Amino acid sequence: MPPIFGSISLVLTVSFLSYVAFILVPYIRHKPEVPGDDSAFTWHIFIPCRDEAVVIGNTIQRQRERFPDAHLWVIDDDSDDETSAIVASFAAVDPFVHLVQRRRPEARTGKGDALNAAYVQFNSWLPDSADRKKAIVAVVDADGEMASNALAAVASEDCFGNPRVGAAQITVWMKNRDDRRPYPDKGRLANWFASYLIRMQDIEFRTVILAMQSLRTRTGTVGLGGNGQFTRLSVLDEIAQGYKAPWHGALLEDYELGLHVILAGYENRQIHDTHVAQEALPSLRRLMTQRSRWSQGNIQCVKYLKDVIQSRHFDASGILECSYYLFLPFIQIFGFAVITVLFAGQILVAMSDPVAGQNLINNLWAIIVLGIIFGITPFAIWGVLYKLRCEPGTSWFQAIVWGIGLWLFVPYILVSISRAFGRIITGRNGWAKTRRNGEVGSVGPVAKES
Repeated sequence: MPPIFGSISLVLTVSFLSYVAFILVPYIRHKPEVPGDDSAFTWHIFIPCRDEAVVIGNTIQRQRERFPDAHLWVIDDDSDDETSAIVASFAAVDPFVHLVQRRRPEARTGKGDALNAAYVQFNSWLPDSADRKKAIVAVVDADGEMASNALAAVASEDCFGNPRVGAAQITVWMKNRDDRRPYPDKGRLANWFASYLIRMQDIEFRTVILAMQSLRTRTGTVGLGGNGQFTRLSVLDEIAQGYKAPWHGALLEDYELGLHVILAGYENRQIHDTHVAQEALPSLRRLMTQRSRWSQGNIQCVKYLKDVIQSRHFDASGILECSYYLFLPFIQIFGFAVITVLFAGQILVAMSDPVAGQNLINNLWAIIVLGIIFGITPFAIWGVLYKLRCEPGTSWFQAIVWGIGLWLFVPYILVSISRAFGRIITGRNGWAKTRRNGEVGSVGPVAKES
């Protein structure tokens, strides 16, 4: 086996472990945030919908109860179910609920296009005298439930209270993380696996992804997510002037918007001490569909690397972090290929050479120990942090089980990236909507005084 494969494998391993350390330290050192005065701003929540009849009614009702002064702009992307009728029933009795109706062939062309349609209708409604720097646009999924302190959290002096801040992202939780029977009509094994997938998604978002954002806070490259993102309207205006619309064609339109905010000269913030809850997916098939779309969108955003490098708004650490993230799908596929070739080569040598085979057997214990230290531990540690930060009432044994479970969960990335590259090669760029879990049915309109 050529030594180059061993050297490449070593470099990739060291790089990965270094990255884990880089995101781990700021995550652990995070300090509590001080909320601000949300009455200093006007709030507009965009909710893109496509066949969301099972959840949209409940979502509207919760948002109106928690944020009575916020306007909801619900975008029906030409749904085939009763989504439009449900939203219209709310809008008929509540002036803070607005229906943005799209029809084919313009509809169903992606989430970014749906958000742009809401932006256009919102602009036609907003008075010319409005202070667009004080108007904040949030994007929440049709099943999203923002915590009651969300607006105050992003109104802080370190967030939108600072005029240099153009956008913010709040933490994402999985609201069905404690569901033990996602499929009441199925057996114990199916429900156990579904519950496992749900818990892993909650751990992923509340530890690993949040830790990545903690590092990005240091490098000035905080990314926006598709659920729980906030952007100053005046910043959306600047982006629209340069690119004809705030949101663009990438399947990862949220991260793309975050890049444009920084390129426009503004800062992004990650807010830890509030959250938006969404439903985790209990189906491996639907999870792969969702993550393949995200991976493909990540790959599409590589085209912005030149702009990032040339921009004076990204320093060396920001360029390095963006470059690593944008090329991560390529690195992961390449690393998997190198490790596969390396292990296959070792096995072939051991099979053809008895001495080499015996040496491999004699050193098997060392290989296992190294595998645990460098392969399992970097993932298992997040189970411990999840217990400490998110689920303090659970046992240490449960924390270790969660950490090992995360190690078994993350290989989905290789599948989703492979599917994403396959879609790009075959020219498939369509936006595939992730189906909901069939939650509690929608509710009727909530009467509000004009």
